Amino acid sequence: MQRPFSDPTQALETVWGYKSFRGQQEEVIRTVLQGRDALVLFPTGKGKSLCFQIPALCLDGLSIVVSPLVALMHDQVEDLKALGVAAACLSSAQSDEQNAEVRRRLHAGELKLLYVTPERIVLPSFQNMLGRTTVSLICVDECHCVSTWGNNFRKDYLALGTLKTLFPGVPRIA
Repeated sequence: MQRPFSDPTQALETVWGYKSFRGQQEEVIRTVLQGRDALVLFPTGKGKSLCFQIPALCLDGLSIVVSPLVALMHDQVEDLKALGVAAACLSSAQSDEQNAEVRRRLHAGELKLLYVTPERIVLPSFQNMLGRTTVSLICVDECHCVSTWGNNFRKDYLALGTLKTLFPGVPRIA
């Protein structure tokens, strides 16, 4: 298991090479690290992902990232792995062997970030699997997709509220 950073600024500099946060990133990160929920509205390219990736590296346990886009999940995981972060995703775009390896790493406590789709996180079998690990943060990435007004709305988003019941006290960030 990757050892957690004691300070978010240390994680920012060590992993990403930045000396300081931009805009309200640090305020959001510290809010999440205090165990409170956060809703982040930043323009594209202003560092929303760091608002959940850095707390993931500062908290003990696993951070779950719910993302509607398999290609985005894979890109973010590859970028994180290139930085030395223990990240993975479970998706139908991977082979059974690849997903089995991710589950093995999850059970071994080797992951800091696990990316999944809304369809996977609401599966009782997946929730049972998560129940055997320490979940420290839940992130809903691309949360604008939760809007029922869009034509691409996926009904499994309606079940995400149950995560608060399943993981009481675990902060959520969207």
